Amino acid sequence: MKKAIVTGGAGFIGSHLCKRLRDDGYYVVSYDRKMPEWPEFAPAHEYFIFDLRNAPDFYGSFRWQDADELYQLAAEMGGAEYIFSGENDANIMHSSAMINLNVLEAARQAKINKVFFASSACVYPTLSTAAIQMNLPCAEGMAGNPDSPYGMEKLFAEQLYLSYAKNYGMEVRIGRFHNIFGAYGTWRGGREKAPAAFMRKIAERNDLIDCFGDGQQTRSFLHVSEAVEGVARLMASDFTGPVNIGSSEMVSINQMVSVIGEIAGITPVTNHISGPLGVRGRNSDNTLIFEKLGWKPAMTLQHGLELTYPWIKEQVDKARATK
Repeated sequence: MKKAIVTGGAGFIGSHLCKRLRDDGYYVVSYDRKMPEWPEFAPAHEYFIFDLRNAPDFYGSFRWQDADELYQLAAEMGGAEYIFSGENDANIMHSSAMINLNVLEAARQAKINKVFFASSACVYPTLSTAAIQMNLPCAEGMAGNPDSPYGMEKLFAEQLYLSYAKNYGMEVRIGRFHNIFGAYGTWRGGREKAPAAFMRKIAERNDLIDCFGDGQQTRSFLHVSEAVEGVARLMASDFTGPVNIGSSEMVSINQMVSVIGEIAGITPVTNHISGPLGVRGRNSDNTLIFEKLGWKPAMTLQHGLELTYPWIKEQVDKARATK
């Protein structure tokens, strides 16, 4: 039985990846600074609680020597309110950089030869208005001049992993996630992503659904099942990357809110307010992933939201019942 280490394995994507790896026959060990938030969805065989920013503590408790693969998903992250407000930039950059420096060096010392790094679409620049109007997707070669300090750290980390591959012979795989959503993710508290935030608001049956900006900003959103499928295929390939792992279906925020309303059986009224927005428009160019892996994400946004909304509604109902 192969052994896989998942750093950030108690998080949203990490938990889903642990389940996928376990289903594929791996012995899965999670390292995170917390236990999974939902005990009913804790698929790893073992959970170790460590602050991956702390090198002495981390190296002193190192148990990776017999691991075959490492999946590095741990990062300081959140939704637009957290990443784009500007109030958390120093913590985001410092924490994520320390995590990547420590995890990668620890993997080298343990002679783990195959490593996946979860990068982000935030490594791409802000597109011009003309490019957005032409629905120009973000191809991998466009990375540079990131839209935020969060993206800048991800770009640094990509080069860090590629440098370890070059200097130490490690097999590195880099995937750039584009707005991943699904069940067992953060759904309230300010760090949730847009799909979860709007599903929560609609499930709460608010009279008005607050939306930052005019709602015309565009994104692509990918269900977590497609994200972990992309990771598994990338790790099974001989392609290093970086490669986009995202949907090419670009929608406006207003369109997404309407789809969620249809699923919930209501017609939401959107209240447009000021707030952190991120980039004006972005979606994933999937030319390279199809060329290299013979696969690309195919699930529609509506299908992904249909899979996720019942879980969000369940959390809202549980929270209401405890008040």
